[in-house]
Parts: sequence; C-alpha cells; structure tokens
Amino acid sequence: MTSPQSPPPSPPRDKSPIGRSLGKPDQGWPRWVVWAGLGLLVAMLVLPGLLRSDSGQEITYSQLLQRVRDGQVEEVQINTQSYRITGSTETGSFSTDGPPELPESDLQVLRENDVAVEYRTPQPNFFLSFLPFLLPVLLLVGFFVWMQRRAQGQMGSVMQIGRSKAKTYSSEKPGTTFADIAGYEGVKQEVTEVIDFLKNPSRFAAIGARIPKGVLLVGPPGTGKTLIARAVAGEAGVPFLSVTGSDFMEMFVGVGASRVRDLFQSARKMGRAIIFVDEIDSIGRKRGAGLGGGHDEREQTLNQMLSEMDGFEATEGIVMMAATNRPDILDPALLRPGRFDRQVVVPLPEAEERLAILRVHTKDKRIDADVDLLTVAKGTPGMSGADLANLVNEAALFAVRRGSESVHMVDFESARDRVIMGQRRESMALSDQEKEAVAYHEGGHAVCAAVLPNADPLHKVTILPTGMALGVTQQLPEERHLYRQDYIEDSLVVRLGGRIAEELVYGMVSTGANNDLMGATELTRKMVREWGMSERIGPMAWGSGGQVFLGEDLMTRSEYSDETARVIDEEVERILREQEERCRQTLRSYRAGLDAVAGALLEQETLDGAEVRRLIDQAQSGAQAPAPQPVAVVGE
Repeated sequence: MTSPQSPPPSPPRDKSPIGRSLGKPDQGWPRWVVWAGLGLLVAMLVLPGLLRSDSGQEITYSQLLQRVRDGQVEEVQINTQSYRITGSTETGSFSTDGPPELPESDLQVLRENDVAVEYRTPQPNFFLSFLPFLLPVLLLVGFFVWMQRRAQGQMGSVMQIGRSKAKTYSSEKPGTTFADIAGYEGVKQEVTEVIDFLKNPSRFAAIGARIPKGVLLVGPPGTGKTLIARAVAGEAGVPFLSVTGSDFMEMFVGVGASRVRDLFQSARKMGRAIIFVDEIDSIGRKRGAGLGGGHDEREQTLNQMLSEMDGFEATEGIVMMAATNRPDILDPALLRPGRFDRQVVVPLPEAEERLAILRVHTKDKRIDADVDLLTVAKGTPGMSGADLANLVNEAALFAVRRGSESVHMVDFESARDRVIMGQRRESMALSDQEKEAVAYHEGGHAVCAAVLPNADPLHKVTILPTGMALGVTQQLPEERHLYRQDYIEDSLVVRLGGRIAEELVYGMVSTGANNDLMGATELTRKMVREWGMSERIGPMAWGSGGQVFLGEDLMTRSEYSDETARVIDEEVERILREQEERCRQTLRSYRAGLDAVAGALLEQETLDGAEVRRLIDQAQSGAQAPAPQPVAVVGE
C-alpha cells in the first residue's frame, strides 16, 4: 500500500544503531589474504623438490665406468650428500647413483681417461632450515594478536551496551497490513486515527487536534496484539521499531535508562515512526509495590520512559504503542493522559471473526471441499487467533499421517479433540470392569447434557483414554456473554452426572470424579462469593483476587469475617447437594437411556451427540415416560 505522502528518509546505516548487532568485533584480515599466505608457504616447501635439476639419461654405475673406458666422458659431478653422479657426453647428459665412496680402482679409471671429477655439496634451503625456529615465534605472535583483537571486541561491546536493541522494520517494505488481520474491525477503527495522524500530521495540527501519544493494546495472550501494531506501521508507511520489555534490563546499573534514551533518539532521527514495546508489564510494574517485587533498575528504566514520553510534542510524528495482558499491575503514571492515554482492548474473537481467521490460515493449505469452516468456527469458542492457527496446523498434520493429499473435515475434528482434550493414549489398556465403569461414568455426563434444557449441546463422548482422563464427554458451548443461573445449575448437574451414574449402577463411587468435583466446587463458590446467587449472602461479592486475564490467585486474604466464611461454606454445600439430588432424579428417570448409552460406548467406544440423543429417545420410548421432576432453584 502506497501512502499519499512519502515518509522522510531513514538515517544512514552507519549512524543508526537500530537493527544492527552491537559490539561486533573487527573481522581482521580478508579471507583471501590467509589463503594466499598458505599457498605461498606450500610453494616454498614443495617447489624446490619439483624443480630439482636431475635431467638426462638414467644409466647404471657399471655403464658409467664402461663409457669412461671408451673415452666418451670428459667430466662428472658427484653430490656429496645424495651420492648422485651426473655428467655429459657427445650424445647427451646422463645421471646415475654411485657408492658412498668411490673405490680406488674406479678413481684410477677416471684418472687414466682424463675425466675431470668435481665434488659438489648442495646448499640447504634457507627457509626450510629456519622454519623450525620461525614456527613457534609465529604461533606466539598470532596468539597475542588474537588476544588483542578479542579484548578490543569485548571493550567495544561494553562501550555499546547502553545502545538500544530495537529491531527496525523499514518503511519501504511494509510486511503487514490490515488485510493480513482477519476480524477485529472495532480494534482497527480505534487505531485508524493513529494511521491518519502519521500519514498527514499537518491536518491534525491545523485545527489543534492532539493525537494520543501512546496506545496500549490490552488482551489475552495470542489475540494478535503484536500483529496489529505491525499492521499499523505497514498501513502508515513509517518505520517500525520493535522491542520487548526484557531488552531494557541488564546486569549493569543504568543500562535500561540508557537504552530507553537511545531508542527515542533513534526514533526522532527517523522523523515519523512507531515505537512498539511488547510485554511492557516487565518494566512498567507499579513502583514501590511489594506485589511483584520492587527493583531499582526497573524503576529507573520506567522513570526514563515516562520522561521521554513527556519530552516529545504531540505533532512530532512519534507514536508509542505497547502490548500487555496484565494491565492491572501497570504503574498509574503510565496510564495517565499524555502518556498511554488510550487503551484498546483486543478480546478473544467471536464466531464470525474466528471464521475470518480460519480463512486466513487456510489460504496456503490444501483444503478439501467437505471442510465447513463455519462449523469449525462455531465449535471453537474461546480460542484465540494463535489457537486457531495451531488448530489448522494440527489438522494438516493429521492429514499427512493419514496419507491424504488434502485436509478433510475429519482432520479438523481430530485436531480439535487433540487441542481441547489432549492426545489419545493408545498404549493404555483398561480391564473389562474399568471399561464398563468408565462407560457408565461418561454415559451419566452425556445423558445429563442431552436432556437438560439449559446445558451446552453435547458434541461427543468417548471412553478411549485421552490426555489425563480415562474418558471424555465433550460439549460445544454456545457463544455467550451473560450466564444465567439456570445455565450454571445445569452445568453443575452435568459435572456431577458421572459420579451419580456410578452410584446408581454400582452402589458406590470411585476416584474417577475427582476433576468433576473440583470444577463443580469452584463454580459453586463463584456463584456464592462473586455472582450473588445465594439468598443468605445477598448482594455481596468478593473477587477471587486473580489477574484479569491469567486468572491466577497471587495471594489469599480474608475480606470477610469468619462467620461470613462459615455461611459461604454452608451455601456452597447446600447448592452442591441440591444439584446432586437433581442429577440423581434425572438419571433415575432416564435409567434406560443411561444403560443404552453405556452399552453403545462399550461396543463403539465413541459416540457423537446426535447418536446419544437417538439412543436415549429409543430407550425411553420403550420404558415408562418419566414424570416431571421439580427443579430446585437456589434461594427459594
């Protein structure tokens, strides 16, 4: 996408530290110099032997004496080291190997035939003779040179440790635009003003409008906050400086503040730019708070960032963006007007947005015609964009394992089961008694989910060991933003269905309901403590104390008296026992359906929701129609 106004040119590379590796030591001599030196050394060692002047006809020593007697030889040269004898005749030169010392008789023959004898001692190669002494010196000198260069490189790294580690994405090639982001139309509309300001800042300055200096993207992990920030840079056509909060922290004191200063100086040199800090909560925690730990270096880095954000004007052309999934621990000074004065919530995608995200991630996949992405989108509530990308990749992997040339709907079903329920444990073998108990346990969940009017639709039930469970009953929650009390009560009945089914069939319970009981107790406690669904407690609520998006309790403190805590425990017990009795009545009424579902599970191991409902209707039609049971309502 081409912006109507070209961005200012970027500074020369040798002046900007952004995007380059810091403290890179000198590379030393070029590589060709090293190879040339090695070649010269080999030539000096090998060529003298190759250029040895041993030429002429090779004859034996006896043939030499015979030629001397015949008067064909005038002179000979004898090598005192190799005892090589060379000479020449009218027909050409010759050479032969002689004895270490010529016998007196042979010398007499040479004198009688007037043959001049010359003894030669070859001079040794100066380089070869000096090499044993030169090599240790060269190694020692090379070691000291290497140590010096290494020390200089480390010193350069120390001197540049305060430089920013931000990565720069050039405005010439914006790799990401809003076309690459599916859904999130409301978020796009929020950041459109930032794009308009970066494209045409004079339009805002003319009427005195002030664009927000900082935009904080808040949302759960995996919702694409970093991708949205890069898309803003791509749409605006300006340089994009990306850095994480942990890049500012170092073992040396003052490094974080120095890197913050260098980051903003580099952005000012670019004219108009976007500074994006990912996971800003790592340096933006509340100062002086015991929660999360106080750290002087972190506080100094935060103070420098706050002063830098106050230092540039609103029309300067620098916009700071940040992302976090823990906004509740950020320092209030970061969130005040004039700094991060606009918070953009990036929520989990809705069904239509999930469909658009799935279409983006399936563009480069070979998808079969039987794949209905709308069904997949409706069956994945609560999944983020990263989860959906992982789901598509898992489906492609399942298709490869099956030997298929394209991804089918069955691959998406398998991938969803893999992501939600876990990997199937093929190696676990249950005994017949355990298998029957698991069948009735999962049958109890399935029957309650199928017959209760406010429960989530039943999707699949299996007795195959999956993940940490021996069997799984899977429901597909509908898109909800408000949870009614009757829906929560039906959810409790479904959770207790497995335990009550074992009790009705075997007269006792097992440890298989451990996870069900923990989930039901936690859900009931939220009904009483947070949602005001208890008449004895009344319109009072106490938060869980957990983080907004992580949902984890960092600390536990008492916000009510011991008497109130006792009342809360009594109310939690009362609601659970009421829903347990309601579950028991439901399964007694649909006992024929429970037996039919358990028998089908023992035979087929896996049933879908439609098959479970068909089995229940068929079994109940032959049995006595269940009488309507009173529904216990909390607080009445």
